[in-house]
Amino acid sequence: MNENSPSRSPEATTRFVERFAAVMTESGMQRTASRVFAAIVSSDDASMTSAELSERLGISPAAVSGAIRYLVQVGLVGRERDPGTRRDRYRVHDDVWYTTFAQRDATLVRWENALREGADSLGRDTPAGARLAETIEFFEFVQAELATMMERWRTLQDQRRAEAAGAAGVAAAGAAAAGSGEKAARDD
Repeated sequence: MNENSPSRSPEATTRFVERFAAVMTESGMQRTASRVFAAIVSSDDASMTSAELSERLGISPAAVSGAIRYLVQVGLVGRERDPGTRRDRYRVHDDVWYTTFAQRDATLVRWENALREGADSLGRDTPAGARLAETIEFFEFVQAELATMMERWRTLQDQRRAEAAGAAGVAAAGAAAAGSGEKAARDD
């Protein structure tokens, strides 16, 4: 669906962008970065230029630039050249949520290693050391569950893609057969 399609309400899109941005901001993301990310996510091709973002959100190009810098740094969007121009286009990565969670797993490993050093330094038999040891156990549990969950997600996505490809193949074969039948009828 095109952003300018009559079935898409610009007001509904704006409400979604602002509501999703507010939720992300409440979760700790910078406000402008949240709005920019929500705007890109809500576009049909998951990409926008700086000028499009500035116009859609009513913010300065400098504000867009700062937000994009942050979003690129945290891996939520990528930068690519707009074909035939010198403009950059900012795109939400494919599998952005999968990648984000995978990166969080690496962060948990770093935290776990630091906590392990702390538990050893403080002594696991002290209240502080015991608390850190329990936190390490929690992180180990989360990592194991996250790895299993991520694998199940990949399997589910592969199944969905295979089903979609199969359905598209059946539809194409049906259209080709219908076209052949029409041609044969015309030839008669």
